[in-house]
Order: sequence, then structure tokens, then C-alpha cells
Amino acid sequence: MTHSPDTSALQPTASAADSSACGRSQQHESAAAQVAGAATYIDDIAEVRGTLHAAPILSPVAHGRLRGVDCSAALAVPGVRDVVLAADVPGDKLLAAFGHDEPVFAMDTVQHIGQVIGLVVADSVQAARRAARLVRADIEALPAVLSPRAAHAAHSYVLPPVTVRRGDPDAALNQALHTLSGSLEVGGQEHFYLEGQIAYALPLEQGQWWIYASTQHPGEVQHWVAHALGVANHDVRVECRRMGGGFGGKETQAGHLAVWAALAARKLQCPVKLRLDRDDDFMVTGKRHPFAYDYTVGFDDSGRLQGLQLTMLANCGFSADLSGPVADRAIFHADNAYFLEDVEIVSYRCKTNTQSHTAFRGFGGPQGVIVIESILGDIARHLGLDPLDVRLRNLYGTTERNVTHYQMTVEDNILEPLLSTLERSSDYRRRQQAIAAWNASQPVLQRGLAITPVKFGISFTATLFNQAGALVHVYTDGSVLVNHGGTEMGQGLHTKVAQIVADELGVGFEQVRVSASDTARVPNASATAASSGTDLNGRAAQFAARHVRDNLASFVCGLDGCGAGAIRFEAGQVISPSATRAFKDVVQMAYANRIQLWSDGFYRTPKIHYDKTTLTGRPFYYFSYGAACTEVAIDTLTGESLVLKVDILHDVGRSINPAIDIGQIEGGFVQGMGWLTTEELVWNDQGYLSTHAPSTYKIPATGDIPAHFKVDLWPEPNREDNVFGSKAVGEPPFMLAISVFEALKDAVAQARARAGRPGAVCLEAPATAEHVLQALQQP
Repeated sequence: MTHSPDTSALQPTASAADSSACGRSQQHESAAAQVAGAATYIDDIAEVRGTLHAAPILSPVAHGRLRGVDCSAALAVPGVRDVVLAADVPGDKLLAAFGHDEPVFAMDTVQHIGQVIGLVVADSVQAARRAARLVRADIEALPAVLSPRAAHAAHSYVLPPVTVRRGDPDAALNQALHTLSGSLEVGGQEHFYLEGQIAYALPLEQGQWWIYASTQHPGEVQHWVAHALGVANHDVRVECRRMGGGFGGKETQAGHLAVWAALAARKLQCPVKLRLDRDDDFMVTGKRHPFAYDYTVGFDDSGRLQGLQLTMLANCGFSADLSGPVADRAIFHADNAYFLEDVEIVSYRCKTNTQSHTAFRGFGGPQGVIVIESILGDIARHLGLDPLDVRLRNLYGTTERNVTHYQMTVEDNILEPLLSTLERSSDYRRRQQAIAAWNASQPVLQRGLAITPVKFGISFTATLFNQAGALVHVYTDGSVLVNHGGTEMGQGLHTKVAQIVADELGVGFEQVRVSASDTARVPNASATAASSGTDLNGRAAQFAARHVRDNLASFVCGLDGCGAGAIRFEAGQVISPSATRAFKDVVQMAYANRIQLWSDGFYRTPKIHYDKTTLTGRPFYYFSYGAACTEVAIDTLTGESLVLKVDILHDVGRSINPAIDIGQIEGGFVQGMGWLTTEELVWNDQGYLSTHAPSTYKIPATGDIPAHFKVDLWPEPNREDNVFGSKAVGEPPFMLAISVFEALKDAVAQARARAGRPGAVCLEAPATAEHVLQALQQP
């Protein structure tokens, strides 16, 4: 694998003489512990005496009336203590989700195979799981809706449709020189976090609760548990030191586990742990939303868009969950990098009898980006033009053609120089000619090449979530403890926050520690999602540290008779015009003089606003940009494919930690590659998820990573006033993998042209071997 940490397109990092923590590739704060197996996850926490274990009772029917539950066989299993059902919920029997449309446990109906009807609680995990499979549910089967197109035909929706329209797309299409109509099917994706869903609920004194949850949103888990138990939020404390991956799958859906475990703990009056095995996790939890699309597009001879009508059918599953904002973001990102002048986008939020689909890295953004990239690729092939040239002609401008279809001005556009730089550095034009020559001489193996960009808006689309709090404690030995509302799922958030605080106080990175996310310390924290973990929590922690620093500066200026602005904090020292003191010594002196050595910090994202009924305004603080050039090969006899080379140029602003950022770019790309190539979710005609284990669901492995995998960072800082001049990096790189899909379509198109079947390429995503063969062989 090739990295490129020092090219003309890469920002400089801190020099050896610079003592600052930010801008350096600091080691992940838990890396050594994780490698040594000493990093604690929830299943590693020593169990309190008397802890019981729960296992879910799952519906075997996709849709039906629940007439009764026979638990007698389960209760007869040695070690089984009890069964928990809907009647045992003391609070609201519906979860405290946005739509308030999902029961804690199935009550009168079941709505998907794998819906949780209740729990079996036993002395051991094995006994609970074995007994849960002996429970017999009496269910009268009802017709099931299993695809978004079937749901749309039946007007089955979890939320009302949404339409965004600009200009007059009908007239534009009528006047366009060329039009194309088409459809696209894009599958979902299993989160496949290494640590599965888990919660551990401990009853405390006076009706209080301590919940350990593997969650991206401890505050929401607190609210959900309190709501189900019928207690106040202050009676529930939720803690999460780290997760073994989240990817959005632990944003809302970790709340289910915590609620179920707490209800079992309440009924049996003892601690209860609930950990789903991988098969049950697949069957119970939601996925990335599958989408279906229909479109008509108009364009001129150069491929410039003249009008677009786009219908999006989001498969939401049986309840709303986060489907509204996911589908909204798909609308926001249906432009990706391109100006849509006359456009109508209609989004249907389809209700199906499957798992309730949920947040996943990109949060609807990938489902928006892929359709416009597919359309532009189709236009290029229709006109016989280079797809990159068509993409360049449709890019947003900087002083004109720079307002999105949702009426936000694109103020920080670097698309054209970034794409042009990658075009040169990846040697795109020469390689394109070499691939054409290869394909002309090879009877079986065909290659394809594509460059696709990404423009991704950063902020929660729900404006109220764009806020964060943090606490910074400085102890008398000079060490620093930080607590903030974000959660660590392996992405390096705690590491970056520690770097920011270290620099604000002028101390070494090793002097700062970040403690577990905890609702008893920072209340009402937003989910660690929307790629905004560092933007929000890093800034809040910076402000908290700044308050402590200002207290110390005021104290020192009183000692030395100077202005507070003349005091510098750097390299572990506090420097005034007349004296230099060690940070630790200043802290001890300040403590002796009763100076406050801890503080809170609060941050809310500026400038953002939008009307959620019309989806217009400024929903994003800024955009992150990137582009990827991908080369692939396909076997025209089997449909198998291989990614050969990847060149990425990505915009992270001024990187706080280049190693972590590059790792996020690589990981996001590979996960996106999996979504579009091998990760196929298959529900059979009974609504059963057939691909529910590693044996039937294939995520990318080390052998799928190309030997040439080159990542460069764009050198420009964030033009908005973001912490350290950085930009978010968690989600935007995921969509760079759409270049894989477009390169596969290029290879299929060249193979079809050689076989005398030119024209449109109808390739479904994921582009499995079967789908590639179908695309090669279509009439």
C-alpha cells in the first residue's frame, strides 16, 4: 500500500522544533492498550455479583397479528429466571424515538422477521439464547411489503413524501437537446462493527440506574431508558468509554439494547447484560437504507445538464427511526459537485416489512451522490464523451452557478483545482489510453477507469444537534483530564480532542487524558455523528481549556505586573515578559491562591439555518471536498472484479492529526467499496434476511485492498473558523468509492462495445459478480 505524506498537494505538518500537539501524527490514545488486549469494552467489564444475561425472542414472521406467546418450554430450561414481554414495560410501551412509532417489544402485531417480542433472562448467556429459541409465538400471517417499489405502489410510507424544486424542470426537459430516462437500484449495507450491540444495566439505590452502553449517543440512551422505565432523566446515568466500531449503527439502535436490558433488570431486580450474537444482530438491527431511483435528465451536446426530474424511493423498513433526516440528506446531496439549475426531486420514505433502517456513514449522502454520478456517466456514454469532461462541465462555479438547489451558496468551492490536480497526479489521460489499448487486445479481462468527486456538507441537518459541551480539569501535578459529549468508536476523536487541549494549555500531549463519555458529566450531548465529533467537541474542549488558561494568565500577570495578553503557554512553560515558570509550578501556585483550575466549555455551530418544511436555507457550516481515481478489472466470463489502483486527493483542511485523517480516508473508501461491490443484503420472498452472517455477507478483506492505494491531502485550511482550521473526515471519504462503481461501469461499457452491444449500462449496486454478468449480457 502506498501513502504519500509529502507531495505538493499535501499540507505541511508540525516541525520537530515545534512543540505543538496539533498538526502531528500522534498515536491514537488507546492504540497500545488495544494492541495488548488491555482496552476495556463493555463485555470486558467485571460483572457485578448476581448479574443475569438476556437473549431476544425474535419474530419468525415478516408481518402478522401477534395472538399470544408460549414461554413454557423456555421457562423449563435450567438456569432460566424469567421472560420479559411488552406487559412488563412500566413506562411508555413505544420507544422515545422521533417518530414515536416503534414499540419497545412487539405487541399486537409483528412487522419484520427478527422483531424483538421479548427477552429470556437466565444465569448464563448460553441458557438464555437456547431458551429464547424455544419460545413459540402465535402469529396470524398478514401480507408483507418487501421492496420500496412495492411500498410506493401501495402508498405505504413511514413519513410523508418531500419535494424540492427549483426553476422549471418540465420546460427545461422539453427544450433540452437530449434526454435520457433510467432507473437505478442501490442496496443497503450492514454496519458489521467488530463489537456487536451490547448493554449492561445495573440498578442503583433510590430507583437510579447505571447503564453501560456501546453507543454513539449516550444522551439519547439515557432519555430512552428513562422513558421506558417511567423515571426522570436524572435517575439514569449512561457511560461509554469506547466502542468497537459504530458507523451510525449505534446512533439510535444502541438504545434498544439499553432499554431491553434495563427492563429486564427492573423486573428481576438485579444487573442484566444483553449482548447480541452476530446472527441476531443482523436480524434485529437496521442497515443503510436501500434506495430505488427513477429519473429523466436533459442535457446539451457537451453533456451540460439542462433539466432533471428525480424520484427517490428510500426503503425505510417498518418504522421511521432516522429515515426522515437520512432521506433529506439524500436530497441535499443529489447535486454532489454539480449545479442543478432546473430540477425537481421527490423523495418517498417507504414502509416495508424489514428491519427499521438507520444511520450509516454518510447518512443518506452516498445515496444522493451515487445517483447523480450514475446519471453523468450515462450521459457521457450516450454522447461518446469522456465522463471526467462531462463532470468538469457541470461543476459548481465560484461566482456564478454556485447556489445549490436548496438555496445555499457554495462559498468554499475548490472542486475544479482539486479535480485538475488529481487528473494530473493520477496520470488519468495516459492511463485511459493504455486501458483502451489493453481492452482491445484482451478477450476476457477488461479494465475500466473513473474519477469522481465529492462535495459533502458538514453539520447535523437537525440544527439543534449542532452544539456540544466539555469539561477540563487541571490537577495540581499539572496533569489534565478532559470530558466531552462525544464518543470514541475507534475514529480518534479522543486523541484529537487531547491534542487540541494540550495546545490550548501549552502542555505535552502525554499530559492530557480524556475520560469516558458520561451523561453525569456533560448533559444533553448530541450523537457522535454527522462527521462533526471533532468540530463540536474539540471546540467545546478548547473553550473549556481556554477558560482555565485565562485564569492562570490573569494570576501570572498579577505576579509579574504585565497584561494578561503578554502571557504565553508553550512547551510546558508559562512565559511572561519577566519570568519563565513550569506549567506545573504555576498550577500549584494558583491552587494555593484559590484560583479555579477547571472549567466548562460550550460551542454551537454558527451560520446554519434552514426551513425543514421546504428543505431550503443553509443546513451546513461548510463543505468537505475530495476526489478519487480508481482503476478496476472485470472477468467477462464470471463477472468477478478487482480494484487495481486507487489515487485519492482529499480535503481535510489543516489536519489536526494526519495519520488519523489518512486512516479515516482509507477506511471510508474501503467501506464504500464494500457497499458497492461485495456487500449484498438479500431478503427472500418471505422477508427473511438470507445474508445474516460472515459466511453469506462479504465485507472487504485485506486481499481486496489494491497494492497501489495513494492518499494525498489538499493543502488549504478550512475557510470557515473551525477548530485548528480543520475539516471533518469521518464520512466524506466514503463517497470517494463511487469511483469504483463508475470504473466498473466503464469496464462493462467497453466490453459491451467490443461485443457489438454499445449503449446504456444497467448495473445494480452492489456490483456483485452476478450483477456485472447481467450488465454485460443485457440486450
